[in-house]
Amino acid sequence: MKFFLISDNVDTKMGMRFAGIEGVVVHEEDEVRRELEQAMAREDVAVILMTEKLVSLCPDIVYELKLNHERPLIVEIPDRHGNGKTKDSISRYVRDAIGIKL
Repeated sequence: MKFFLISDNVDTKMGMRFAGIEGVVVHEEDEVRRELEQAMAREDVAVILMTEKLVSLCPDIVYELKLNHERPLIVEIPDRHGNGKTKDSISRYVRDAIGIKL
């Protein structure tokens, strides 16, 4: 089972790629919805990581999927700048998830 990233910036995607996590960079709500639906349909994806900004673009579908689907798990992560909403950094997520310290 794999992680998959849906990000709003290339820096986050590159950081996750160094940790072995594939992903895409999108900016518009329709792109987010399309990529989220595609990732949800993949049998090999266990966890979808999404940046805070993208979750805020379409919270209705994200929370509906979180509540009504057993898998994959959708996890909201801060982007490289963070906005204070989430206290943990991307480095901690990567370290806890796969044991690599950045």
